[in-house]
Parts: sequence; structure tokens; C-alpha cells
Amino acid sequence: MTSKNWMNKRGFSIRGRLRKMMKCICSGEQLRVDEIIPSSESLATRDYSASGYSSRAGDNERKPDTSNIEEAESSLRESGFLNYEEARALLGRLEYQKGNIEAALHVFEGIDIAAVTPKMKLSIARRCELQRRRSQSEAIPPMSMHAVSLLIEAIFLKAKSLQALGRFREAAQSCKVILDTVESALPEGLPENFATDCKLQETLNKAVELLPELWKLAGSPQEAILSYRQALLHNWNLDMETTTKIEKEFAIFLLYSGSDASPPNLRSQMEGSFVPRNNIEEAILLLMILLRKFVLKRIAWDPSIIDHLSFALSVSGELRTLAHQVELLLPGIMERKERFSTLALCYHGEGEDMVALNLLRNLLNNRDNPDCILELLLASKICGENVDCTDEGTGYAHQALSKLQGRCKQMASVANCLLGVLSSAKSRSSPSDYDRILRQYEALEALETAERTMIDRDPNVVFHLSLENAEQRKLDAALHYARQLLKIEAGSSVKGWILLARILSAQKQFQDAECVINAALDQTGKWDQGELLRTKAKLQIAQGHLKNAIETYTHLLAVLQVRNKNFRVGKQLLKNRANHHRGLEMETWHDLANVYTSLSQWRDAEVCLSKSKAIGSHSASRWHSTGIQK
Repeated sequence: MTSKNWMNKRGFSIRGRLRKMMKCICSGEQLRVDEIIPSSESLATRDYSASGYSSRAGDNERKPDTSNIEEAESSLRESGFLNYEEARALLGRLEYQKGNIEAALHVFEGIDIAAVTPKMKLSIARRCELQRRRSQSEAIPPMSMHAVSLLIEAIFLKAKSLQALGRFREAAQSCKVILDTVESALPEGLPENFATDCKLQETLNKAVELLPELWKLAGSPQEAILSYRQALLHNWNLDMETTTKIEKEFAIFLLYSGSDASPPNLRSQMEGSFVPRNNIEEAILLLMILLRKFVLKRIAWDPSIIDHLSFALSVSGELRTLAHQVELLLPGIMERKERFSTLALCYHGEGEDMVALNLLRNLLNNRDNPDCILELLLASKICGENVDCTDEGTGYAHQALSKLQGRCKQMASVANCLLGVLSSAKSRSSPSDYDRILRQYEALEALETAERTMIDRDPNVVFHLSLENAEQRKLDAALHYARQLLKIEAGSSVKGWILLARILSAQKQFQDAECVINAALDQTGKWDQGELLRTKAKLQIAQGHLKNAIETYTHLLAVLQVRNKNFRVGKQLLKNRANHHRGLEMETWHDLANVYTSLSQWRDAEVCLSKSKAIGSHSASRWHSTGIQK
């Protein structure tokens, strides 16, 4: 029989059933099994495509899509009728598959979700109880699992329709109904092999993955965070790929969304287990879980995991932890160059410069890594901070310049700046005046070359150029560059303000220097005012205002003590910053002791020196202050 004859023969019966279904929807009555024309053929094989006909090249026959009819047949066999909500779910899916989003939404909105939700909860709970006991119970579920699956899919497609129409908040609320319904029915999570004979599990997986995205589109970051946690903390029987995707997307959202998440409220946890306190800690936990899955060979390697983990651990000051995680990776996972560079940056950030330099030496001595310009610049920078390695650092800077010929002027400017800093450092330890003057000339020439070649104004180059001129007592030029630095940074750097004030002080303009410090204090947060207050006190001493200097030092010590308490409770500082703060407090006590000594207040001076000794037992400046007192 041809396709055309088959269609003509069956057309009237199908249209009759569809008319009955539409009549059922309009009247709210139930369509019973005995109203459907019986046949030896399957109900699914006797229906047309729900979303129109599909044609193949060279063949005019139409193949029907029977998924909707199979769902109806399954529901009819289990419950004996197709009720109003189920019929609407089927027809809504028909319209959605045809691309009629608004028509599908109109059909879905006719389903009374509030009325069917309690029945779905009870049916899911009883189905789980039957599976657990493996026996028939007297309590019959009010709905078949196929009906539950059909209605949950209808709610999901309603959410997708609302999303397509840009109504994201309504879409999220609709999608949330699915998860809340299943979670309240099965608070301990879905058992294994639950509802494998219908599409319920598949729809749940899609809903779990979709809900956080809808809340993000709706501009509700807190709701998105809660939905991510709901997806990960409740047992949804998600596959490894879906779980991994959700964990990674949640970590990225926590790191870069800009919204503060409250700590998760875990219903059950082991004693002493780690509970993240903020976004960064929660993101680090998720990324560490992903890294652990890779180590156990449960997921494929994703380079972006280590990138996001590097950012999270860096901003939280856990560079040593980051280095440890990189060292745990098997060889071949990260390229040798990237591995050594990352480790060098971590140890440099932790203040272990020689460890970082040794790593860079191993990398740079390997001829298989010809293009290591950034590594050469980093090695040169580290050498510039160590007097014993200045010659080695100069060699690295020259290598970088030779590789950068005609390639990147901005990086060449950085290399020249480092070369100038290294020459300046060598001038301070020169054995003769001739060598010192030569090194100073080389330093100034390299820094001026760096300034000429830079494309964008680099504050670091201008700072070192001003500083080098000041050290060579070329105060007018130093003042010119210091003012340029202040304009470039718009007053955002403390060291720029201090440099300008010190240059003015060197020109005996103490009042102007103090006005500069006062302006800096007005634009600087209280935790960053330490060096500014100390400079202000020194300027007051230079003007003979000792009482004012004592008040300034007292204010500075109060700020330092409050800051130390806050940081001890809150975020963890980098090691070198913590050492800097302790050193600043100790030197402040020494300065205050010297002021009290000049005022012949010996007892107050002794108290200051004892405070300094409690911070650090070895200090040359304290012994100097003690000697002045005696």
C-alpha cells in the first residue's frame, strides 16, 4: 500500500482522536481507553508526526515522529485515561516542537501546576517506596510515572518557552518548581535506576543544569548561587560530565560575578570538615574537587581549571598552595615552560626569590626553550632585588633586549627599565668613584631609553627615572618626573606621593612636602596610610614640631594595631606584606623612642624600645637608639 493510500485510510480516525482530545481539553473531561479505536497495531505506529512531515532526498514518503503518541499510549495503559493536564502537556510539546513558542506557552499555562504538584510528589515518593521494598503496596500512586514524567517535561518546556521570550524570572520560577517538587518528595535524593522507563531522569538533568543559567539571565546572583548549591548538594543522579560542568560554571561564577555569597548551610557534615566562608574559598574548593577528579582519571584534562585555580589562590594569598598543586601534576600535563614559570611566580610572590631564580635558571639554561622573554624579564627583576646577582640579572636583561629587536617596544621598555635598576644597584656597591659614576650614567641612560621607547606611559619606568635622578641629586629633573608620575597614576599610588614629598624635603621645602602628604592621606584608605604617616612625622621633626610628631606616631601605631587585629581575623596576607607591616611597626617605635630621647623623656623612650624588642629581637636601629639614650 502506498503512503498516500495509507494516509487517506487513517486520516479520518486520527483527526477524530485529535478532535476528541481538543474537546477534552476544552471541557476538562477525561479521555478513556475504550473511546480510542482498538487495533492490533500499536497506537504509536498508527499516528502521524507530531511536528509535521519529514522528507528525505529522492523519497517522497513521510515518516511520522511517534514520540508524543508513545507517551500518551504509556500513560493510557498505566492509568486507563488521559486527563486534562496530560493532554495539554502533549499538545504543548507538539507546539514547542513545531517552533510555535507562544502557542506552546499558551497551552502550558492552562495546566494547573499548583493542583498537580501534590499528586506528583506523592506519586514519586510512593514509586521510590515500592522500589525500595520490592513489593506491591496497597497504596496506589495517584499518578503513573509516565504521567509524572509528562507533566514535569511540560513544566520544563514552559520554562524554555519563557526563556525564549525573554521572561527569565518567570522561566526560573517555573523551572524551580520541578526541582523543589522532586527534592521534597525524595529528600534523601534519587535512588539508582529511578524512573529508567520514562524521560523523568533526563528532564531532571536538564532542569538542574538550566535553573542557575536562568537566574543569572534574570539578574539574581544570589538565587543563582542557591540553585548551583542545590544542584550539587542534592543527589540528582547526574552523570559525571554534567556534574563537572556545573562545578566548573559555579566556580567561575563565584570568582568573577562580583556578588558576595553567604556561607552554604550544610544540613549534614562530618565533624571538623571544611566549610567555605566566602566566594573565593568556595570556588577554590570546587576547583580542587575538579583537579582531584582529573588525578583519579574520572574526567579529561581541562587547562582552564588550573588557570582559574591560579587566579583564586593568588588573590587569596595562597601562592604556596598553588605551587604545591602544580607540583602534584604529572609530567606532561602542563608544558615545561608554563610549569616552571608558574612555580617561579609563586615562590617569588612568597618571598623565596632564590628558589624562584633557580627554577628560572633551569628553564633558561635549556636550549629547547628559545622564546622565554617573560621568564628572562622575571629573572632580571629578581636579580635586581639581590645585590649578589646584579651581574647575572644584567645578562638576562641584555638577552631579553636581543630577542625583542623590532618586536615589542613596550616589553623592550620594561627590559631597559630593569637594566637601569640593575646598573643603579651595582653603582651603590662600586669599589671606586669612577666605577660608581659610570654605573650611574648607564642607569640613567637605560631608564631614559625605557621612557622614550614605551608606547603607553609606564608608571614603573617614570618612578625609577625620578628616583635615580633624586639619588644623583638632580632634584629638578626628579621633581619633574615625580609630578608626571602623580598625574599618570592619578594619585592612586602611595609610593608616588612619598617620592614627591621626599624630593621636596630634599629641596628644604618642608611645608610643601607636608601639604603633599596631607593631600595623600585624604585620598588613601586608612590601612595604606602607614608610610604616609611616618613620612609626615619625619617632616614635622625636621621642622622642629616634636609634639606634633609624637601625635602622628601615636596615630600611626593605633592604625597598625587595628589593622593587625583585623587581618588576623579576616583575610590572610602575603608573607612579604606581613613582614613589611611588622617592620614598619618596629621602626615606628624606634622613631618615637628617638623623639622622646631628644625631649629627655627617658622612661617613655625605654618603653618604646621594649615594644620594639617584643616585635623583633634583632634590630640594628634599636641598638642605635639604645646607644643614643645612654
